[in-house]
Amino acid sequence: MTLKLGLPKGSLEKATFDLFRRAGFAINVAERSYFPSIDDPDIGCMLVRAQEMARYVEDGALDCGLTGHDWVVENQAEVESVCELVYAKQSFGKVRWVLAVPEASAIESPADLEGKIVATELVGVTRRWLAGKGIAAKVEFSWGATEAKLPELADAIVEVTETGSSLRANNLRIVETVLESATQLIANRASWADPVKRRKIDDIVLLLQAAIAAMDKVGLWLNVESRNLDAVLAVLPALRDPTISHLSKQNWLAVHTILDERVVRAIIPRLKDAGAQGIVEYPLSKVVL
Repeated sequence: MTLKLGLPKGSLEKATFDLFRRAGFAINVAERSYFPSIDDPDIGCMLVRAQEMARYVEDGALDCGLTGHDWVVENQAEVESVCELVYAKQSFGKVRWVLAVPEASAIESPADLEGKIVATELVGVTRRWLAGKGIAAKVEFSWGATEAKLPELADAIVEVTETGSSLRANNLRIVETVLESATQLIANRASWADPVKRRKIDDIVLLLQAAIAAMDKVGLWLNVESRNLDAVLAVLPALRDPTISHLSKQNWLAVHTILDERVVRAIIPRLKDAGAQGIVEYPLSKVVL
Protein backbone atom coordinates (compact mmCIF):
# COMPACT_ATOMS: atom_id res chain seq x y z
CA MET A 1 0.00 0.00 0.00
CA THR A 2 1.31 3.42 -1.00
CA LEU A 3 -0.60 6.41 0.26
CA LYS A 4 -0.79 9.11 -2.43
CA LEU A 5 -0.21 12.39 -0.59
CA GLY A 6 -0.66 15.79 -2.19
CA LEU A 7 1.55 18.60 -0.93
CA PRO A 8 0.70 22.23 -1.77
CA LYS A 9 2.92 23.87 -4.37
CA GLY A 10 3.38 27.61 -4.15
CA SER A 11 3.06 29.90 -1.14
CA LEU A 12 2.51 27.08 1.37
CA GLU A 13 5.23 24.80 -0.02
CA LYS A 14 8.13 25.83 2.22
CA ALA A 15 6.00 26.03 5.37
CA THR A 16 4.60 22.57 4.64
CA PHE A 17 8.03 21.02 4.08
CA ASP A 18 9.24 22.61 7.32
CA LEU A 19 6.24 21.23 9.19
CA PHE A 20 6.83 17.71 7.88
CA ARG A 21 10.48 17.99 8.87
CA ARG A 22 9.47 18.90 12.40
CA ALA A 23 7.08 15.95 12.37
CA GLY A 24 9.98 13.60 11.51
CA PHE A 25 9.64 13.26 7.73
CA ALA A 26 12.50 14.16 5.40
CA ILE A 27 11.09 15.50 2.13
CA ASN A 28 13.28 16.54 -0.77
CA VAL A 29 12.33 17.76 -4.21
CA ALA A 30 14.52 18.29 -7.25
CA GLU A 31 14.27 21.54 -9.17
CA ARG A 32 11.31 21.50 -11.59
CA SER A 33 10.11 18.16 -10.20
CA TYR A 34 6.54 17.64 -9.01
CA PHE A 35 7.30 14.38 -7.21
CA PRO A 36 9.20 14.95 -3.94
CA SER A 37 10.96 12.05 -2.27
CA ILE A 38 10.04 11.18 1.31
CA ASP A 39 11.77 8.83 3.72
CA ASP A 40 8.65 6.71 4.24
CA PRO A 41 8.17 3.82 1.81
CA ASP A 42 4.40 3.83 2.41
CA ILE A 43 3.94 7.39 1.14
CA GLY A 44 4.18 8.76 -2.38
CA CYS A 45 4.18 12.55 -2.72
CA MET A 46 3.06 14.89 -5.46
CA LEU A 47 3.17 18.67 -5.56
CA VAL A 48 -0.19 20.18 -6.54
CA ARG A 49 -1.41 23.75 -6.42
CA ALA A 50 -3.58 24.30 -3.35
CA GLN A 51 -6.35 25.65 -5.60
CA GLU A 52 -6.61 22.26 -7.37
CA MET A 53 -5.90 19.89 -4.49
CA ALA A 54 -9.50 19.27 -3.39
CA ARG A 55 -10.56 18.29 -6.89
CA TYR A 56 -7.79 15.69 -7.26
CA VAL A 57 -8.52 14.28 -3.81
CA GLU A 58 -12.24 14.13 -4.56
CA ASP A 59 -11.57 12.29 -7.84
CA GLY A 60 -9.22 9.77 -6.17
CA ALA A 61 -6.08 10.78 -8.03
CA LEU A 62 -4.75 11.48 -4.52
CA ASP A 63 -5.68 9.68 -1.32
CA CYS A 64 -5.19 12.80 0.77
CA GLY A 65 -3.64 16.23 0.61
CA LEU A 66 -3.07 19.52 2.34
CA THR A 67 -4.94 22.56 1.14
CA GLY A 68 -6.81 25.53 2.49
CA HIS A 69 -10.38 25.33 3.70
CA ASP A 70 -10.97 28.19 1.26
CA TRP A 71 -10.20 26.03 -1.77
CA VAL A 72 -12.33 23.14 -0.52
CA VAL A 73 -15.25 25.56 -0.24
CA GLU A 74 -14.43 27.24 -3.56
CA ASN A 75 -14.50 23.91 -5.40
CA GLN A 76 -17.45 22.60 -3.34
CA ALA A 77 -15.45 19.37 -3.15
CA GLU A 78 -16.93 16.23 -1.63
CA VAL A 79 -13.99 15.20 0.53
CA GLU A 80 -13.36 14.16 4.11
CA SER A 81 -11.96 17.03 6.18
CA VAL A 82 -9.71 15.04 8.50
CA CYS A 83 -8.26 17.88 10.57
CA GLU A 84 -7.31 21.52 10.60
CA LEU A 85 -3.61 22.35 10.66
CA VAL A 86 -3.30 25.98 11.64
CA TYR A 87 -0.22 27.18 9.80
CA ALA A 88 0.32 29.53 6.91
CA LYS A 89 3.05 31.06 4.75
CA GLN A 90 4.26 33.63 7.28
CA SER A 91 2.82 32.45 10.57
CA PHE A 92 1.14 29.57 12.34
CA GLY A 93 -2.28 31.18 12.17
CA LYS A 94 -5.38 31.45 10.05
CA VAL A 95 -5.80 33.64 6.99
CA ARG A 96 -8.74 35.76 5.92
CA TRP A 97 -10.28 36.52 2.56
CA VAL A 98 -11.42 40.10 2.86
CA LEU A 99 -13.35 42.61 0.82
CA ALA A 100 -11.01 45.55 0.32
CA VAL A 101 -11.25 48.90 -1.44
CA PRO A 102 -9.00 51.94 -1.94
CA GLU A 103 -8.74 54.21 1.09
CA ALA A 104 -10.56 56.96 -0.80
CA SER A 105 -13.38 54.73 -2.04
CA ALA A 106 -16.99 55.62 -1.22
CA ILE A 107 -17.71 51.91 -0.59
CA GLU A 108 -18.32 51.46 3.13
CA SER A 109 -20.27 48.17 3.21
CA PRO A 110 -21.01 45.21 0.91
CA ALA A 111 -24.34 46.82 0.00
CA ASP A 112 -22.42 49.58 -1.78
CA LEU A 113 -21.16 47.00 -4.30
CA GLU A 114 -24.49 46.90 -6.12
CA GLY A 115 -23.69 47.11 -9.84
CA LYS A 116 -19.97 47.30 -9.18
CA ILE A 117 -17.03 45.06 -10.26
CA VAL A 118 -15.20 42.84 -7.78
CA ALA A 119 -11.92 41.14 -8.74
CA THR A 120 -10.78 37.99 -6.96
CA GLU A 121 -9.24 34.56 -7.35
CA LEU A 122 -11.95 33.16 -5.07
CA VAL A 123 -14.74 33.65 -7.58
CA GLY A 124 -17.25 30.99 -6.48
CA VAL A 125 -17.13 31.87 -2.80
CA THR A 126 -17.40 35.59 -3.54
CA ARG A 127 -20.38 35.14 -5.85
CA ARG A 128 -22.20 32.98 -3.31
CA TRP A 129 -21.35 35.42 -0.50
CA LEU A 130 -22.74 38.37 -2.44
CA ALA A 131 -25.82 36.42 -3.55
CA GLY A 132 -26.49 35.51 0.06
CA LYS A 133 -26.63 39.23 0.84
CA GLY A 134 -28.86 39.95 -2.17
CA ILE A 135 -26.18 42.06 -3.86
CA ALA A 136 -25.90 42.07 -7.66
CA ALA A 137 -22.25 42.73 -8.51
CA LYS A 138 -20.01 41.46 -11.28
CA VAL A 139 -17.30 39.12 -9.98
CA GLU A 140 -14.28 38.75 -12.25
CA PHE A 141 -11.47 36.22 -11.92
CA SER A 142 -8.05 37.68 -11.17
CA TRP A 143 -4.90 35.78 -12.12
CA GLY A 144 -2.83 37.61 -9.53
CA ALA A 145 -1.63 41.06 -8.45
CA THR A 146 -5.25 41.67 -7.56
CA GLU A 147 -4.45 44.81 -5.56
CA ALA A 148 -3.16 46.49 -8.73
CA LYS A 149 -6.58 46.26 -10.39
CA LEU A 150 -7.93 48.99 -8.12
CA PRO A 151 -9.40 51.41 -8.98
CA GLU A 152 -9.05 51.34 -12.78
CA LEU A 153 -10.13 47.73 -13.46
CA ALA A 154 -12.32 46.97 -10.45
CA ASP A 155 -14.20 48.76 -7.70
CA ALA A 156 -13.27 46.28 -4.98
CA ILE A 157 -11.29 43.10 -4.48
CA VAL A 158 -11.62 40.00 -2.37
CA GLU A 159 -8.09 39.06 -1.39
CA VAL A 160 -6.38 36.77 1.10
CA THR A 161 -4.39 38.26 3.95
CA GLU A 162 -2.46 37.03 6.98
CA THR A 163 -1.37 40.30 8.53
CA GLY A 164 -2.97 42.96 6.32
CA SER A 165 0.46 44.49 5.59
CA SER A 166 0.21 44.06 1.81
CA LEU A 167 -3.20 45.73 1.74
CA ARG A 168 -1.96 48.65 3.82
CA ALA A 169 1.11 48.98 1.60
CA ASN A 170 -1.23 49.40 -1.37
CA ASN A 171 -3.39 51.97 0.44
CA LEU A 172 -6.34 49.63 0.73
CA ARG A 173 -8.75 49.22 3.62
CA ILE A 174 -10.75 46.20 4.66
CA VAL A 175 -14.53 46.50 4.46
CA GLU A 176 -15.53 43.05 5.67
CA THR A 177 -14.24 39.50 6.07
CA VAL A 178 -15.66 37.09 3.49
CA LEU A 179 -14.11 33.84 4.69
CA GLU A 180 -11.64 32.67 7.33
CA SER A 181 -9.41 29.78 6.35
CA ALA A 182 -6.67 27.49 7.60
CA THR A 183 -4.86 24.58 6.07
CA GLN A 184 -6.68 21.25 6.26
CA LEU A 185 -5.66 17.70 5.64
CA ILE A 186 -8.41 16.31 3.44
CA ALA A 187 -8.96 12.74 2.29
CA ASN A 188 -10.71 10.97 -0.54
CA ARG A 189 -13.80 9.38 0.99
CA ALA A 190 -13.05 5.90 -0.37
CA SER A 191 -9.49 6.14 0.92
CA TRP A 192 -10.75 7.30 4.31
CA ALA A 193 -13.02 4.25 4.45
CA ASP A 194 -10.05 1.95 3.81
CA PRO A 195 -8.76 0.84 7.27
CA VAL A 196 -5.11 0.60 6.19
CA LYS A 197 -5.05 4.01 4.49
CA ARG A 198 -7.04 5.60 7.29
CA ARG A 199 -4.55 4.34 9.88
CA LYS A 200 -1.67 5.82 7.88
CA ILE A 201 -3.47 9.14 7.51
CA ASP A 202 -4.21 9.19 11.24
CA ASP A 203 -0.51 8.56 11.99
CA ILE A 204 0.52 11.48 9.76
CA VAL A 205 -2.06 13.75 11.38
CA LEU A 206 -0.87 12.86 14.88
CA LEU A 207 2.72 13.76 14.03
CA LEU A 208 1.82 16.98 12.21
CA GLN A 209 -0.41 18.17 15.05
CA ALA A 210 2.31 17.29 17.55
CA ALA A 211 4.83 19.36 15.55
CA ILE A 212 2.47 22.35 15.50
CA ALA A 213 1.77 22.02 19.23
CA ALA A 214 5.52 22.13 19.92
CA MET A 215 6.19 25.23 17.83
CA ASP A 216 6.00 27.78 20.64
CA LYS A 217 6.88 25.46 23.53
CA VAL A 218 10.13 24.52 25.28
CA GLY A 219 11.01 21.94 27.88
CA LEU A 220 12.56 22.86 31.20
CA TRP A 221 14.54 20.64 33.59
CA LEU A 222 15.68 21.83 36.99
CA ASN A 223 16.80 20.51 40.36
CA VAL A 224 15.48 21.78 43.67
CA GLU A 225 15.69 20.94 47.35
CA SER A 226 12.46 19.56 48.80
CA ARG A 227 12.09 22.56 51.10
CA ASN A 228 12.04 24.92 48.07
CA LEU A 229 9.68 22.86 45.90
CA ASP A 230 6.52 24.85 46.63
CA ALA A 231 8.28 28.13 45.87
CA VAL A 232 9.52 26.76 42.52
CA LEU A 233 6.11 25.35 41.57
CA ALA A 234 4.51 28.69 42.30
CA VAL A 235 6.68 30.22 39.54
CA LEU A 236 5.98 27.57 36.89
CA PRO A 237 3.03 27.79 34.47
CA ALA A 238 2.78 24.19 33.25
CA LEU A 239 1.20 22.63 30.19
CA ARG A 240 0.03 20.01 32.65
CA ASP A 241 1.22 19.26 36.18
CA PRO A 242 5.02 19.14 36.12
CA THR A 243 6.79 15.82 36.50
CA ILE A 244 8.64 15.52 39.79
CA SER A 245 11.13 12.74 40.56
CA HIS A 246 13.61 12.02 43.34
CA LEU A 247 17.35 12.41 42.79
CA SER A 248 19.99 10.16 44.33
CA LYS A 249 21.00 13.02 46.58
CA GLN A 250 18.75 13.04 49.64
CA ASN A 251 16.07 15.76 49.80
CA TRP A 252 16.68 16.82 46.19
CA LEU A 253 14.11 16.60 43.41
CA ALA A 254 14.11 16.94 39.63
CA VAL A 255 11.29 18.94 38.06
CA HIS A 256 10.38 18.66 34.39
CA THR A 257 7.78 20.81 32.66
CA ILE A 258 6.74 22.29 29.32
CA LEU A 259 5.94 25.95 28.93
CA ASP A 260 5.50 28.71 26.37
CA GLU A 261 8.82 29.87 24.95
CA ARG A 262 7.85 33.53 25.24
CA VAL A 263 7.75 33.37 29.06
CA VAL A 264 11.05 31.55 29.64
CA ARG A 265 13.27 34.61 29.92
CA ALA A 266 11.04 36.01 32.66
CA ILE A 267 10.67 32.71 34.52
CA ILE A 268 14.25 31.43 34.69
CA PRO A 269 15.52 34.25 36.95
CA ARG A 270 12.51 33.78 39.24
CA LEU A 271 13.19 30.03 39.41
CA LYS A 272 16.77 30.77 40.44
CA ASP A 273 15.49 33.12 43.12
CA ALA A 274 13.14 30.37 44.37
CA GLY A 275 16.02 27.95 44.86
CA ALA A 276 16.16 26.05 41.55
CA GLN A 277 19.56 24.80 40.34
CA GLY A 278 20.83 23.09 37.19
CA ILE A 279 18.15 24.73 35.05
CA VAL A 280 18.19 23.40 31.49
CA GLU A 281 16.00 24.75 28.68
CA TYR A 282 15.70 22.68 25.49
CA PRO A 283 13.66 22.88 22.27
CA LEU A 284 10.81 20.50 21.46
CA SER A 285 10.04 18.90 18.11
CA LYS A 286 6.68 17.34 19.03
CA VAL A 287 4.11 17.60 21.80
CA VAL A 288 1.41 14.90 21.73
CA LEU A 289 -1.56 16.07 23.77
